Amino acid sequence: MDTSQRRKSGINLPASMSETSLRLNNFSSSPKRGSSSFNLSSPLKSMSPRTISNLSSSSSPSKSVAACSDRFIPCRSSSRLHTFGLIEKASPVKEGGGGGSEAYTRLLRSELFGTDFGFSDFSAGKVKGGSPMSTSRNMLRFKTEHSPGPNSPYSPSILGQDSGLPGEVSTPPKPPRKVPKTPHKVLDAPSLQDDFYLNLVDWSSQNVLAVGLGTCVYLWSASNSKVTRLCDLGPNDGVCSVQWTREGSYISIGTNLGQVQVWDGTQCKRVRTMGGHQTRTGVLAWSSRILSSGSRDRNILQHDLRVPSDFISKLVGHKSEVCGLKWSHDDRELASGGNDNQLLVWNQRSQQPILKLTEHTAAVKAITWSPHQSGLLASGGGTADRCIRFWNTTSGNQINSVDTGSQVCNLAWSKNVNELVSTHGYSQNQIMVWKYPSMAKVATLTGHSLRVLYLAMSPDGQTIVTGAGDETLRFWNVFPSVKTPAPVKDTGLWSLGRTQIR
Repeated sequence: MDTSQRRKSGINLPASMSETSLRLNNFSSSPKRGSSSFNLSSPLKSMSPRTISNLSSSSSPSKSVAACSDRFIPCRSSSRLHTFGLIEKASPVKEGGGGGSEAYTRLLRSELFGTDFGFSDFSAGKVKGGSPMSTSRNMLRFKTEHSPGPNSPYSPSILGQDSGLPGEVSTPPKPPRKVPKTPHKVLDAPSLQDDFYLNLVDWSSQNVLAVGLGTCVYLWSASNSKVTRLCDLGPNDGVCSVQWTREGSYISIGTNLGQVQVWDGTQCKRVRTMGGHQTRTGVLAWSSRILSSGSRDRNILQHDLRVPSDFISKLVGHKSEVCGLKWSHDDRELASGGNDNQLLVWNQRSQQPILKLTEHTAAVKAITWSPHQSGLLASGGGTADRCIRFWNTTSGNQINSVDTGSQVCNLAWSKNVNELVSTHGYSQNQIMVWKYPSMAKVATLTGHSLRVLYLAMSPDGQTIVTGAGDETLRFWNVFPSVKTPAPVKDTGLWSLGRTQIR
């Protein structure tokens, strides 16, 4: 390039430099607006050593040219994309994905952006001394950034540690307990009556089952399946109810003529006969010392075998036949149900009911007390009611009510777990196991062809026996064993032990 050309361009360049070599190199100085050329007052003196090196390299084609990249590859760990809302929007979770999709998202983000991505706190806009933030921070922020807490899903410790997300590290729910759907034993029970108001089956603490069939009472030993006929009331009478004492040695029998007989179950001998009722005695209940009997004559009689009289008191309150009786486990209260749809609660100090519960709309035969909570009573109504109701006998309030869809014939509360079993009549004839207090159904068992009118529980609390008008007794394993077994001792459970049937 000659001198005239250099002047025409307005740039003073050394003789060894050309305008082409200048255009190939960009300097940090910015051109003035509207000007297409650079004004360098001191072309050589103002150049940096790097610039001079580049210029000299371009003018010497024989030397190797240093490669200079024009790309800037940022460090993603410092780009902090989440401050611009680029990662806040969660992708739609597929059905059944649950917390697994969130965990996968965080794992993928960690692989792409690094484990230190977006977790430092720079809520302050400047560093100490008021200087601008370091270049590792974003200068433009569209929203305020907050440091994630220990339970944040963006915490670096979420993978393999406490994530704070429900269901991700929590223990999976315990599967429901499986209850066999079929009975493990079925016994024929000819002449077992199909009468809602009778109570013809009971299981003693010495593992002997008593069943009233027509005019006779039979004893079946669960340990050796031996059957013994205890008594025959004759052609003019019939069995309406049976009930073992808590010790399991004596059994009371309510008859169609209104008598209450007490028998020694080990010797098969009658001990006592007590009158007082005008007609059939359909229900019996033992406390530690008192035997209560309910009758179609609407009265409840209290019997004490230690005194010579037939009964020591009469409880009057029902307006129709008494068909349900049950003493509380502490012997303080007696619950009675009747065909008048009433549930009455009595105590030992008064001959008037302390509670009158009238919410049922059908006969109340099914009654049970909770062995786990004092003062908690459950009752079931007949065909027009179909409900299981729970009561606090201390306050007299109804706690809960569940419509079962069928006539409630019996209720029994498990002593091993906080669950109940109910038997039903019209219209499904089913057996149901409930978890208390949620009243979630644990199992529904079917097999009887008629109403399941009778229910008793084994002394170990694991097996129930049900009876129906189809003249069968069915044995079901419905409850688990006791969680904390007692020390081994001679309890007589599942073994007659000292008791011998003759």
